[in-house]
Amino acid sequence: MIKNDIALSIEKNSEFNRTKTLLIVESILESLKDALENEEKIEIRGFASFKVVSKKTGFGRDIRRKKQIKIKRGKRIKFRPGQELKNI
Repeated sequence: MIKNDIALSIEKNSEFNRTKTLLIVESILESLKDALENEEKIEIRGFASFKVVSKKTGFGRDIRRKKQIKIKRGKRIKFRPGQELKNI
């Protein structure tokens, strides 16, 4: 499913036209992106929660050169499905 599919689904279930629904979807996604950039936790009850977590420094392997390499610290987004989504 892509952004346009979500907008089409909203359009079918509401009185808004495609332009408005696409604007709504883009606005929601932009709000979610901004919240994650500010490291805020997002919780959509019944669907999922998202939060930014720190990734530890670690080691990996360069298969071509057969050497161990150091992986830098960083951040990632953790997705945790809600109970209703788990029961699908």
